[in-house]
Amino acid sequence: RQPGGLSGFTRRSESEYDPFGAAHSSTSISAGLGMAVAHHLRAEEDPSYRERNVIAVIGDGSISAGMAYEAMNNAAVAGPGAERLIVILNDNEMSIAPPVGSMSNYLSRLMSSRQFMGLRDLAGKVVKKLPDRLERTAKKAEEYARGMITGGTLFEELGFYYVGPVDGHDMSQLVPILRNLRDTDKGPILLHVITEKGHGYKPAEAAGDKYHAVAKFNVVTGEQKKAPPGPPSWTNVFARELVNRASTDDKIVAVTAAMPSGTGLDKFATRFPDRFFDVGIAEQHAVTFAAGMATEGLRPFCAIYSTFLQRGYDQVVHDVVLQGLPVRFAIDRAGLVGADGATHAGSFDLAYLGCLPGMTIMAPSDELELLHMTATAVEFDEGPIALRYPRGNGLGLELPASGSVIEIGKGRIIREMGAQSGREKGGIAILSLGPRLAEVLKAADQLAAHGLPPTVADARFAKPLDTALVEQLARNHAVLITIEEGSEGGFGALVAHYLARTGLLDHVRLRTMTLPDRFIDHNSQFEQYNVAELNAPHIVHTA
Repeated sequence: RQPGGLSGFTRRSESEYDPFGAAHSSTSISAGLGMAVAHHLRAEEDPSYRERNVIAVIGDGSISAGMAYEAMNNAAVAGPGAERLIVILNDNEMSIAPPVGSMSNYLSRLMSSRQFMGLRDLAGKVVKKLPDRLERTAKKAEEYARGMITGGTLFEELGFYYVGPVDGHDMSQLVPILRNLRDTDKGPILLHVITEKGHGYKPAEAAGDKYHAVAKFNVVTGEQKKAPPGPPSWTNVFARELVNRASTDDKIVAVTAAMPSGTGLDKFATRFPDRFFDVGIAEQHAVTFAAGMATEGLRPFCAIYSTFLQRGYDQVVHDVVLQGLPVRFAIDRAGLVGADGATHAGSFDLAYLGCLPGMTIMAPSDELELLHMTATAVEFDEGPIALRYPRGNGLGLELPASGSVIEIGKGRIIREMGAQSGREKGGIAILSLGPRLAEVLKAADQLAAHGLPPTVADARFAKPLDTALVEQLARNHAVLITIEEGSEGGFGALVAHYLARTGLLDHVRLRTMTLPDRFIDHNSQFEQYNVAELNAPHIVHTA
């Protein structure tokens, strides 16, 4: 998670022991099943190829995602090879935050109603020693007895041979069980293992959520290195204004997908527990759930990181945008995110939302703008609206007690190079969307020192585009530069399309500054933007 160091997640290019990249949750069963079937097909073609077991590990928080059930539903009927799949359910009653929902409750009941590997373990060992005919009879008797004593499990209904619960910290018990499962062909198998998050390290045992992803810390005391005190984070500014608005508007509800603290909605949950919904790791459901509430006149805020909203894209398109429903998308971690690297970067939301008809997209340039845009999203009932903001702290601006509603689709001029009457030869205009504005203003100072003072504008909206502002800049300057914290195909593309359609592209030199068309590895956010060439010196160079 440091420059030049290892990724914080499994990554195939780093090690032969990283079989699959896994930075977003709930993918292991699908990937493992694919590997198991592939092993079988290869073994059929090549007699020297040794068919292997595939072990997919999944947490009790991750198993709330629909993809896990899609994989289990398919595993029982996926054909030869699938019987070599062993799923280990690591049940520690914790993901990033404590898991929620009926699946978590079901696992708790399952754990409390069964002894640790009692009846099943004994019957399984006895069955293996019997002749074939007797083995079939004994197996039926075992299943019948088990059903009477403990009830069948959901996993068995899905076609898995369920084993557990097992104490995951008792190696003398766990290792023989794993060996037995390796040597059987009863699969697919699900081994239910009970563990404690942070087991054996007291600071982590006491605060599992604090040790989900750590800063540098003192190994003896567990004390994590804290960033120096500074301005409030963008996340906290959003949460503050949402709570403020919700105190006078009981139609506001908040939805998150297992990230209450990461999105700042834990503060909302404390104040308004009946209007807060953590749906678990289930972004697709979160989006359509919010859409359902919008049909009944509520004002849902769906707070999901940019990188995770990608998982609910079909629902955004089909269940929200197509119906024109006023779901408010609070898109945290937009742009580059630092130590989490490429897997968690919010690079694509401007592109994947910008192509959708009827979607309104706002991007604040500072925390004051975020306050106003949160207030604006509350009052906007005409259709879906997205509000994207980055990871990290704001600029330290003084904030009023409450945000003000701003005009939809209206940008603003921040600095003017001079009286704009007619075409100014050599005149430069920079149109910024989002937090790059701070770097644009640094670049403007440097350009002014070179005798090239630019006009600087804050677009505020990617959609609807402020076409009057774009026209004004294009008609009155020789050069127009757009800049954004997003991939190609985003805001700059929308500006270019508009200029091309109106013929204005024939009269102005347009340059779009976006993230490069490649993934950027983990580093500090500032250095990532250096790599992306989106900091002040790069803006000066482009100009």
